[in-house]
Order: sequence, then C-alpha cells, then structure tokens
Amino acid sequence: MSKQTIGLDSQLYNYLLSVSLREPEVLQKLRYETANHPRGNMQISPEQGQFMRLLIQLLGAKKTLEVGVFTGYSSLSVALTLPADGKVVACDVSEEYTAIAGKYWHLAGVADKIDLRIAPAIETLDHLLATGQAGTFDFAFIDADKENYDGYYERCLQLIRPGGLIAIDNVLWSGDVANPQIQDESTQAIRGINQKLRDDERVNLSLIPIGDGLTLALKRG
Repeated sequence: MSKQTIGLDSQLYNYLLSVSLREPEVLQKLRYETANHPRGNMQISPEQGQFMRLLIQLLGAKKTLEVGVFTGYSSLSVALTLPADGKVVACDVSEEYTAIAGKYWHLAGVADKIDLRIAPAIETLDHLLATGQAGTFDFAFIDADKENYDGYYERCLQLIRPGGLIAIDNVLWSGDVANPQIQDESTQAIRGINQKLRDDERVNLSLIPIGDGLTLALKRG
C-alpha cells in the first residue's frame, strides 16, 4: 500500500513496460520514427496508448473524436481497437505531420476507419454540431494547442453521448502547473481547465498520472 502515487525513475519505468506493454509492431514502428522527429516529445507514451485501447474496449466504442493528431500514434491506437465499422474523426491543422500518420494508418489497414479533417479543430467540432452529431460519439481525446482546451472540451462534451468519455492530455504539463512562478499562456490555460473540471458537475472525474497527466471525464446522463 501507499498513501500517494509513487514516482517512476527510469529503472522502474522500464520494468513497468517490460511486464505490461503489449504494443503492436506497427505502433512500435511509428513510435520509433516519431522519436527522431524534431517535435517527437509531442507523442504520447506507449503505456498511455495501451491504456486508451483498454478504455475503448471497456466503452464498447464505435465512434470517436481526436483533437490533435500529430504523427498519429493515439489515433492509430484507437483505430486498431475499434470494430470494423468504427470511426475516428481526427482533427489537425498540419498536413506535414499527418502525412506520417496516414502512412501508418494504411500500413495497419485502418485508414478507412479514420476521417481526417485538416482545419482548425474548433471549426470541425462546430461543423459536427451543426450537422446534428451531438450526442453521437462514444469517446474523445483532446491533445492539441492548450489555449483552446476549454473550447475543445465544451464542444466535445456536447458531441459525446451520456456515459461517453473525454480524455484530456498534458494536464500535469511536466509539473509546471504546480509551479506558481510559471505563468505562460499555455500553463495558465491548463490550470484553468483543470480547475474547471474539478468543479464541473456534468462529468465524473479522475486525473491519472500517466504520461504527462491524463484527465478522464465521464459524461453524466
């Protein structure tokens, strides 16, 4: 037993992976390629990808949202777990980064499950709402520009069904959220959404110290 979450040094983290990680080869190849990318630190960790796959299974999800694709590790993780008729609506603004994602989506045979929308995510989410898709999604993953997290959250909350789940990434922000001396716009935005979620009675809440911090918000009925 422990009265608080333990920290993970490199030795313990590597042990964690050695006894629990079941990473499909295509995901491993994508992770290795992204590790050499100039912005490779934006990729989620493999144990977080596996955790998200488990969440998709537990939800019985078929229709999901992703806000922020980058090179596609999280969307590929989800798509591999969805049933044959499942769908990921994936929002990003970068054709360059998502070109890498598309290569691996095709390699994994799941490209037909992923509907990539290249546009500001707020516009895509508003379009989904305007076309009558509120309450039709099972799961949403938010991992994009932090300044718009609140706007993404509010729209995703409308788009997912009661009992659906929103997962919000980077909520611990490398520890900067706990340092009052750090007051840049992104850090303040994350602090703001964290405080808002704590008091939001529309959802049930848990913040998981996996990766860079992952908040799970379950929409109440």
